[in-house]
Amino acid sequence: MESKTFRVPNISCGHCVMTIRQELSELEGITSVQADDQTRMVTLEWDESSLSWEQVRQLLQEINYPPEDQ
Repeated sequence: MESKTFRVPNISCGHCVMTIRQELSELEGITSVQADDQTRMVTLEWDESSLSWEQVRQLLQEINYPPEDQ
């Protein structure tokens, strides 16, 4: 199990959080998505045998919520 917490600067409201959670939950291998519109932080857990961080990052970019470079 892989986990990562990262900042998404484009989060501005609860709808943004809902969109991120819904889109990421549709990826095979995602086991947990938590996001906060106040801190703009997202925490993910996923099965690394099914999904890579690069795939997650690519989806976030496609839906206009790119993660901040760390």
